[in-house]
Amino acid sequence: MTEAPQILLIHQLKKLKLPTILREYDKQARLCATEGRDHVQFLARLIELELIDRERRMIERRIKAAKFPATKSLDSFDFAAIPSFNKMQVLELARCEWPYGDASIACRLTDRPL
Repeated sequence: MTEAPQILLIHQLKKLKLPTILREYDKQARLCATEGRDHVQFLARLIELELIDRERRMIERRIKAAKFPATKSLDSFDFAAIPSFNKMQVLELARCEWPYGDASIACRLTDRPL
């Protein structure tokens, strides 16, 4: 890329606050060119990386704002200390997924019969 368009692109990405795209666009452009990917796949990959990075930063900001005394995860939890805990069930619940796959649930909000 010639210098003027590259400088303009860098300026615009900074102004739009897209730091991940700014950091990754050159590397991803070369990678997509070698893999034979088109411009839509290239752009989709950049956007995906930006979204992943924003989510990561958002989580970090929220943890910092919560002022937890220490950051902990289930990876460091000693399940042997509480044998009644079902480790697999706890890990499944931690994923926050509906336990029955794609099943939906209906909720009735009145006492009247259907």
